[in-house]
Amino acid sequence: MSAAAGQPLVVATNWAAQGAIYLGVLLTALAAAAFFYWRALARADSFSVPGLMAGLGAMHRQFGRLRWADLFSEAIGYAREGFGATPHYRHFAGEHRGTLAADRRSVAAFLRDGEAPAVGAPIVQTDLAHTLEEIAGEGAECLYRGALARRLASGCAAAGAPVGEADLGAFEAERQEPIGIAYRGFRVLEAPPNSTGFTLLQELKIVENFDLKAMGLGSADAVHVMVEAKKLAFVDRERWGADPRTLDAPLAELLSADYAARLAGRIDRTRAAPTHAMADAAGDTTYFCTADGEGNAVSGIQSINSAWGSGVTAGDTGILLNNRMAYWHLDSAHPNSLRPGRRVRHTMNPPLVLKDGALWAVFGTPGADNQVQINLQVLTAMIDFGLDPQQAAEMPRWTSNVPGQYANYPHDGPDVLTMERRFPEAVRRDLARRGHPVDTVGDLEGPCSAEIIRRGADGMLFAGSDPRRDGWALAW
Repeated sequence: MSAAAGQPLVVATNWAAQGAIYLGVLLTALAAAAFFYWRALARADSFSVPGLMAGLGAMHRQFGRLRWADLFSEAIGYAREGFGATPHYRHFAGEHRGTLAADRRSVAAFLRDGEAPAVGAPIVQTDLAHTLEEIAGEGAECLYRGALARRLASGCAAAGAPVGEADLGAFEAERQEPIGIAYRGFRVLEAPPNSTGFTLLQELKIVENFDLKAMGLGSADAVHVMVEAKKLAFVDRERWGADPRTLDAPLAELLSADYAARLAGRIDRTRAAPTHAMADAAGDTTYFCTADGEGNAVSGIQSINSAWGSGVTAGDTGILLNNRMAYWHLDSAHPNSLRPGRRVRHTMNPPLVLKDGALWAVFGTPGADNQVQINLQVLTAMIDFGLDPQQAAEMPRWTSNVPGQYANYPHDGPDVLTMERRFPEAVRRDLARRGHPVDTVGDLEGPCSAEIIRRGADGMLFAGSDPRRDGWALAW
């Protein structure tokens, strides 16, 4: 909630009478950003224009049933009175204390005497409460044009962020059509570029060439095939993941059955592909989903990128500035290279699944490069293996990272296949023998925080929430 007005948003909606649409709120490099951004990744230098509020405003204008002002009461109350710090909050506040320590307002709001707050300590954000009241009264527009926009721009200038009134005033939310594929009788929809949601669709099309169910849930064969499919899809992500206004990705080909079959044919069932053959190439993201009895649903994801973003609060607005521009590449030959006015590639993707034209599931997770990998595991668990949402959220998970393909600058890191300890030791040893660089972590120490809603044929809703992070499945 600390970043309620300071982050981008990507949302998929399915309205029973209107089909599925995507509202993409896109991240754009500022005219001055090329010179400021790379001084520090966790400072205000890497702040980009926040799109969340514009996106929510656009959604409300098209689909809203309640008064705009009435939607803010709970958020204002939690900002003014505080919410209790959870064990996860305390852990991450301690882990990223250095990020917050550089800004006195952030220290006052999110720490206690410069340290991680005790579990249950109220996290009070009075300035943010005032800002939310202003937005509730004046509408989303005031964050981009008007008195609040001027205060935000002033706070950015004081912090050294390259965002001014002109940048805020030029911003508009954009509605986009979804991209999608058929997978084993289901229709899977995703956000289009500059989201890399197409990577999940490509992973699914590749693994559709294999009988995962016959291999067995969590087996070495199934994990191996999915990891190799991920690695192949990420090669195309590096080649085609970019601003669609500057690079027209051939999505029809990339997501075609023929192309997927060719990629699947490259998978050696006995050996992991060497990572040197791959193309060169923990954050603060929140996923949420909701559905109602009429078949309407929202699959939404919002992010300030790193934990606590830049760590800088913009003046008296209470808005914590993002560091979303850490996703740019400095190599001018890379499709995602930093240029003023260009939209940065990002990993936020909110899947939505239809069956016979009706809502079947919404699900997703934060987690940067891990998002499309966990989403792949969640959806195949439900479709191929028949798991319910809670089982899919709790099952052991893996994630693969390859040098040169990391989302955040400098886009490099270790070659590693991270697996939770609940995978049997025999499975982990088998994968290591095939050449996977296996690193074992604790039972529930894998990445991400999946949230899932599935709709039955009779309209019954089933929900699941990941135990690895703070998250809840609620019905009312």
